[in-house]
Amino acid sequence: MGIPAHRAVAKNGHRASICAFPGRQAVTTVYIGLGSNLGDRRRNLEAALDALRAHPQIAVTAVGAFLETDPVGGPPGQGRFLNAAAKIETDLSPEALLEELKRVERALGRTPGPRWGPREIDLDILLYGDTVLETADLVIPHPRMRERRFVLAPLAEIAPDARDPVTGLSVRDLLQKVSGTFSPRTAGTEKST
Repeated sequence: MGIPAHRAVAKNGHRASICAFPGRQAVTTVYIGLGSNLGDRRRNLEAALDALRAHPQIAVTAVGAFLETDPVGGPPGQGRFLNAAAKIETDLSPEALLEELKRVERALGRTPGPRWGPREIDLDILLYGDTVLETADLVIPHPRMRERRFVLAPLAEIAPDARDPVTGLSVRDLLQKVSGTFSPRTAGTEKST
């Protein structure tokens, strides 16, 4: 049985919900964006989720439906993306989690390519508790999350009330504010957990 969740002040001055467990560091709720537009897109997303589930310091607690969307930016002629969002609990630091996500991407065949180009798998930290962080390698919340319906729609499915710590707006509110056309297709009705 864990110690009840409590509030703490993060280094950045924002308050973060954390849950402490005996012998472990604080556990943080994190939202991850997943995308794939090369190869067997569904298999790529499932393999990434399986790799995260296999990590001893990551618990995948929710995954939304896979949505098929047009690519945004990048080279012309790319195939459609399959996108999803996942909720995880982890005691990894933001930097250590980023390194784990990059390791999973490499293991699934992602290689360097053009910015916003086609890829087997893309894993992004969208929200890490209430953390606001900007380093050379990592920006949290994800810097383009607020303007991308293909990120916000899957995230709103599993966490409509999660808040962007910069704007204070909920994911639901951010999704309502995004302009532009968006016509995702649910790629199957099953959900993974």
